[in-house]
This record gives sequence, C-alpha cells and structure tokens, in this order.
Amino acid sequence: MRKYILCLFSLCLLFCLSASAQSPGAVIDVQHYGFNIQLNDKNDTIKGQADVSLRYLKDAQSFQVNLVKQKTNGKGMLVSSITENGKPISFQQNADDITITDPAKAGSEHIYTITYSGIPADGLIISTNKFGHRTFFGDNWPNRAHNWLPCVDEPADKATVDFIVTAPDHYQVVSNGLKVDEKALPDNMKLTHWSEKAQCPTKVMVIGVADFAIDHTGDVNNIPVYTYVFPENKDKGFASYAVAKEILAYYMDKVGPYAFEKLANVQSKTIFGGMENSSCIFYFEESVGDRGIEELMAHEIAHQWFGDAASETNFSHLWLSEGFATYMTNVYLEHKYGIDTLKQRLKADRETVFDFEKKRKTPVVDTTVHDNYMVLLNANSYQKGGWVLHMLRRKLGDEAYWKGIRAYYKKYDGKNANTEDLRTELETASGQNLQQFFKQWIYTGGAPHLNITWHYDAAKKAVDLTVTQKQAIAFDLQLELSIAGKTQVVSVKNKVTTISIPVKSKPAAIAVDPNINLLATFEVKEAIQ
Repeated sequence: MRKYILCLFSLCLLFCLSASAQSPGAVIDVQHYGFNIQLNDKNDTIKGQADVSLRYLKDAQSFQVNLVKQKTNGKGMLVSSITENGKPISFQQNADDITITDPAKAGSEHIYTITYSGIPADGLIISTNKFGHRTFFGDNWPNRAHNWLPCVDEPADKATVDFIVTAPDHYQVVSNGLKVDEKALPDNMKLTHWSEKAQCPTKVMVIGVADFAIDHTGDVNNIPVYTYVFPENKDKGFASYAVAKEILAYYMDKVGPYAFEKLANVQSKTIFGGMENSSCIFYFEESVGDRGIEELMAHEIAHQWFGDAASETNFSHLWLSEGFATYMTNVYLEHKYGIDTLKQRLKADRETVFDFEKKRKTPVVDTTVHDNYMVLLNANSYQKGGWVLHMLRRKLGDEAYWKGIRAYYKKYDGKNANTEDLRTELETASGQNLQQFFKQWIYTGGAPHLNITWHYDAAKKAVDLTVTQKQAIAFDLQLELSIAGKTQVVSVKNKVTTISIPVKSKPAAIAVDPNINLLATFEVKEAIQ
C-alpha cells in the first residue's frame, strides 16, 4: 500500500512466534470465510450472512470474532442470529466484537453462520465516484474489515474467502480470486460469486461494486490480468493500467510464482493512493493517467508477494510489507530504466527517512503501537525498510541476496513471518551472521550521522581521515569513499575512526558514498593544518 492518504497523495515474543502461528493466546484459527452480502440503491444498509469455518486451538467455553456494533449515530452492525447447522448458538455482541459461547475441544472444527445487518461505519466505503455514480468499495487496512465483516481482524489469522454479492444488476462486481458464478435474479438484481483459494489476511479481503468498463489486458504465465475503470475513463484507463503485465512478469521471474489466480487493477474510492488487496488491487480515483501510475502499480503489485502471500505476523513488522514494496519498486525501475534511476530514488528516500527521524525517532520494528496502526504508515516502514533491503543486497551480493529473498517467499507464501524469519533465510543463503546488522538497522531507532574530516599528508603521500559518528550509539558500517577517481570501502565501527589512505597527490575533493549505498548523513570538510 502506498502510505499516502488520498488527501496527501501527490526482541522477545514478537521474534519467537512461528510462521503459521496465531496471535498469542488465540482460541481459534479461521480456515475459511463465506460472506454473503446484499447491497441496494435505496440506502446504505447492507445485509450479511457470514459462514465462518474454524478450528479450535485449545479447549474453550467461548471465543470472540470482531464486528463493530451499531453506534448512537446509527452506523455499525447488529447481529440477529448465530447458528451451527441450524442450531442457535448463544452470543453477546459488544462494541467491537462478538463473544460466541459454544464449549468445544482443541482440534474440533466448526462452521458458524452469523446473520447481521447495518450501515458500515467504515471498511466498506459507500459513496459516489467523481462522475457522480454510486459505488461500494472495501477498504480494510489495517483492521477496518470488522466494520462490515465478522472476522478475526488481524494479519496473523489468514484464511481463504468467498464473496457472494447480491446487488442491482447495473453494477459489475470484482473481488478476490476468480469469478465462479454470475446470474440474474428477480427485480433487476444480480448475484456474483468470487472465490479466493489462497490464504489471505482480512486486511486484503474486499469487494468492489460499481459501473465498470472492464478490459482483459492479457495473460502472464497463464495468470489473467484485468483492468476495471469507470466507463468515463475507459480509453485512458485501459492504456494507463496496461503496464501491470510487464510488472507482474518481472516479479514472477525475480521472486517466485504468483500466489493468486488473477490480477485485477481497479479504479476505486480507496482512501489510500493504492491498496494491495490480494489479486484485486484498488487505486485512487485520479490514478488513471497519473504520471506516477507505473511506480504506484509496481508498489502495489509487489505487495502480492510481500504482505499478501507472505504476511507479517503483526503490524510491528509492517516493514516486511511496505519496505519490500518500496524497494521492489526501486528494483523494478532500476531494471527498466537503469542504475541511475535507482540512485535517484534512494537519495530521495534517504532524505525522507531523515526528515521523519527529526519528528519521531523509533525503530523500524515499533512495538509501541497497539491500536492506531495508521501511525505506522511512515518513513520507517517504507523508505527506511527499503533502504535496509538495499544495504542487505550490497552487503550479501546479488546472488546470495536474491537466493535468500526467494527462499523467504517460498517458505512463507500463504503464511506469516516476522523479521527474524527473514534474517534466518538471508543468513542461510549467504553464510553470514546478520544479527548485528538487524540489531542496529531494524531494532534501533535512528541512523548514522557522520562527520568526516580529511587532510592530505604530502610527506606520507596519504589522505588521513577522521570519521566521527555523531549519533548516540555507534553503528558498525562499511563506508565507500572515492578519492582521486578510485573507490574503496573502509570499515567504521567506533564513535571515532581514523583512516590513512595512500594517495600519490592531493585530491581536489573526496566523494563519500558515491554509489548511494549507505543510509547516513555526511558532513565532509578538509582540515586546515
């Protein structure tokens, strides 16, 4: 997901969770959701029936699923019944969840049917598009799905999903997975059934219901690629979104097989610049024809691997989604336009990281955020996460780096991973110990700020340098220097490091980090003797 809201667009338990584990203390593991949703043009009330298939993880008398209850403003959902095989099940609806009382043993499997209705307080955006036409768009990130869907609304509990949508027949419906049925109903209504077979977190389970113009852009390795845009944007939209095929093909070759059965790119009413819903990406309304559409699509399509297929265990590890999407975008654009494009983007990302550090100096893995996950849509998760991946690539070399990334994706496709899981795969691929690297770049707030002074000693025919780390904690880093046209790498570990480099004659200047490979600030000056 691009971090920009539409109006802004232009070491403990967390590290020990296993890849497929639920959140600590979880009672259930959802296997599948079947959402039957009824929409209408008369009002914003939706009617829902959710079949939730689950397995008990422990003996329990009751468990909870998330659903926002109707509030004093009339928005929210009211549950009318919960049954299993037609038998009524006792429940209590609270402000933000439903407590379902049904004693069961660990390992037992159940399917509960939850019937409910109401006006979504959020999550399903019912509004009009820029052309004045009524639309319905799911917009669930980070945990807004339970405003309209009864679910376990957190990334650790992944499941398959079916959406069966009944709506006026002038609408087209798009959702996750493949369309398995579409049929006319009485009174100018239509039923559309989409089925997603891949395990997904609730944050990327959606429907889009609008008057669409639809284009089958083509297939990439038997994966159909579609464009859904508002009819008024048909020609420009079909042309604008067609680059998706090229991006999809590149990532499939670079990272591994695509986890889903189709890719739809959809013009929508998402509050974000783009939202990476699995196999059904939503883009903001003005994305059609936007100058940044290729960059935006590269970011969102990258999420299909990182965030959707291989999902973070919890939002503290969001960089495993957003940092990857940021850097994979840079890598794609490097592939297409050359190394200078990568360098330019890294420079810009570096500036963004340090601008953010002035406001909020927190680690990339930020365990202090427990509810308002929107604050994690920041430069740490995006640009700094991307920079960490770039520095890992340079540290390990391309062969070992991409071997590790492919192994990470293959292992956690359809599962959840945390930062330590990524470290393990990269260490296995490279044979290097990366504990210190991850400690300083991921688990420590801030980054290096280097003061570099140099002096040419004519008698020694050498340049003497002093590198001072101005931040509180010294980083262990490799610093590239270009002197008299020759680039070399020096090791910097202490708060103050002195280095002497043989040079035949006094250089006019010293270039620091000439290839843009270090996330740091640099102050360079010649010492006057």
